[in-house]
Amino acid sequence: MTSATTTPSVETQRAFADELAGAANGGAGDVSVESANASRKTVDIAAQVFRIVDDGAAIEWNCDGEYVRVDAWGANSVRVRSRLMQPVVDADWALLAPAADLPKPQIALGETAAALVNGGIAVKLALTGWQKDHLLISFLNTATGAVLLSETDDGGALRLRARAHHPLESGAESPVATFEAYENEHIYGMGEYQQPVLDLKGSTLELAHRNSQVSVPFMVSSRGYGFLWHNPAVGRVTFGHNRTEWSSGVADQIDYWVTAGDTPAQIEAQYADATGHAPVMPEWGLGFWQCKLRYWNQEQLLETAREFKRRNIPIDLIVIDFFHWPLMGDFRFDEEFWPDPAAMARELHEMGIKLMVSVWPQIDLESENYDEMRRRNFLAKTRQGKDVGMWWPRDNQFLDATNPEARAFVWGLAKKNYTDLGVDAFWLDEAEPEWGGDYDYAHYLYHIGPVGKVGNVYPQLYNKTFYDGQLEIGRKDDIVNLTRAAWAGSQRYGSLVWSGDVHSTFDDLKAQITCAIHMGAAGIPWFTTDMGGFAGGDPNSEAFRELYVRWCQFSAFSAVMRNHGDRMPAVKVPGKPTFDRKGNPIDHIHTGADNEPWTYGPEVERIMVKYINLREAMRPYTRELFAEAHESGQPLVRGLFYEFPGEEEAANVADEYLFGPDILVAPVTELGARSRSVYLPGGETTTWTNLHTGETLAGGQTVTVDAPLDVVPAFARNGRDHGLAGLI
Repeated sequence: MTSATTTPSVETQRAFADELAGAANGGAGDVSVESANASRKTVDIAAQVFRIVDDGAAIEWNCDGEYVRVDAWGANSVRVRSRLMQPVVDADWALLAPAADLPKPQIALGETAAALVNGGIAVKLALTGWQKDHLLISFLNTATGAVLLSETDDGGALRLRARAHHPLESGAESPVATFEAYENEHIYGMGEYQQPVLDLKGSTLELAHRNSQVSVPFMVSSRGYGFLWHNPAVGRVTFGHNRTEWSSGVADQIDYWVTAGDTPAQIEAQYADATGHAPVMPEWGLGFWQCKLRYWNQEQLLETAREFKRRNIPIDLIVIDFFHWPLMGDFRFDEEFWPDPAAMARELHEMGIKLMVSVWPQIDLESENYDEMRRRNFLAKTRQGKDVGMWWPRDNQFLDATNPEARAFVWGLAKKNYTDLGVDAFWLDEAEPEWGGDYDYAHYLYHIGPVGKVGNVYPQLYNKTFYDGQLEIGRKDDIVNLTRAAWAGSQRYGSLVWSGDVHSTFDDLKAQITCAIHMGAAGIPWFTTDMGGFAGGDPNSEAFRELYVRWCQFSAFSAVMRNHGDRMPAVKVPGKPTFDRKGNPIDHIHTGADNEPWTYGPEVERIMVKYINLREAMRPYTRELFAEAHESGQPLVRGLFYEFPGEEEAANVADEYLFGPDILVAPVTELGARSRSVYLPGGETTTWTNLHTGETLAGGQTVTVDAPLDVVPAFARNGRDHGLAGLI
């Protein structure tokens, strides 16, 4: 459902196409196949060929060994592909087929240029060079004629190529696409990178997944366009001050998608149409989730849930973390510690609590499923040497989620051993995956190709495994799967991304603010973090308890409020030894210290319960935000730039954000701080009401506000407090 915008008339689009192409033929768009072929006006200039194809939906050009195709691809959007020596590939990594009922683009062909105009975006394809044998592609706003984005030129004597297909010794290629850089452009999105940087202009980013790094190669520009690098290869992007450069280590072609919009909201809506919409968030996703590393037996988990009820603390979901299984890859409960999972799930459901269970894609070489999965080629593969993808805590290999038969096999186990017993949701950990701990992407192979070439799509397909399976059993509007990685299109598979094993420091908390903003801008509206950070948190430390409180406040204004962490000190899990199939004893993975609200002392419990109750009071508002995410791709966590585009003072504010359109949140990210400065955007026509004090202030100024330990600075826009006044 694309956001409403003013689309130029067909006549305006046709005239602009003619102007860009230097043509006087009245355009070639909106024609039948027969008339398009009859008046196609194929242009031969020094062996150049422009062709209108697919019933007037696309332009093709080929020369000097290169094939280029530009398609209209959704409202105000186009797709560009370039390949050497062969026609382009119809890869569907993330892009969905555009709606069939959209108007056709307007296409014009001139002597040395062609143009395709699709609503608000125009593409000019200009022949350059003294022989007119090179092609320069630029993108413009149809209504204003302003250039949104352009490929770099050849640099004259430098003879550079904006579309470079660098050869590799293997015979494959490493494609690079280079675009002009623009002064005062601001760039957002791209996923999760652990840095407190909002405006990505000047940044270089690895296009690869790691634990706590999620590469979603979609960016939003302040110039009024969005750009998707539609290529799942490991690579790199540089948003330099002299050029923007996208590169893939190995790929078949250059493939990208560009959309034009008057606002970030419109751009996100068009991106959701192109790559898929997040599902409906079920009601149990709106409240509080409790987790720790790890509840290690059935009675411990149930007693924790009962204590929440005894203390009257709202809770929607509780989580069973990893190593509840005998061996990785068994995909079932260990009966010693979990004797009756079905009864456990029933009791939780009677208390109104949903159950989530952690699932990992690692298959222990001694797992009861390893031999069959290896025999049926359901596992990833090393290129040489011992066939091991990860050696923690024992040698194992990864499920090949790119193989549809492997996905069906694993879902069959998950259904039998989890959902049939009452499990409601899955925590899809290790979704990158974490190759050997050092990410040697080039050493491994999937069903669909080498990891270095296709590996970034893995988390999308890993999530698809469980989303499709849950659809099959009738959970259409009840699917949420927590995952440690995502890629373009993951949002359509019910993916709630969390930021991985970040550490328990205030610096890490700062980075989570920009991670949340960028994930939303990258088209992943469901994002959460481990409250308090995952690693290094000692509940006996006064400093950590303060961090935990401040992180709790941030979490209350996140898509999902979720408590998790590996708290110190670790405790050895008792119980009978587990043995592998060779009779070797296996040590149980530890459990961390307690991580429930009441285990941090009365003051921390009071504050934590205050924000859990605040979260409950926000349900009507949060429900609206999730509906916007589902219907039009809108993020829940938004940078100030999102609601106030064009306001330069709001363009690079990295330590505060908007939760939806109305609530401005300024987390405290310094140990011992009891006040902080806050920028209030919007100018004098916008007012902001302090939800703690009730004071109303004009926008367009920076103010210093009090922030005692139990208060997070938060403000309601133009009086729209959604019932939160006085609750903070």
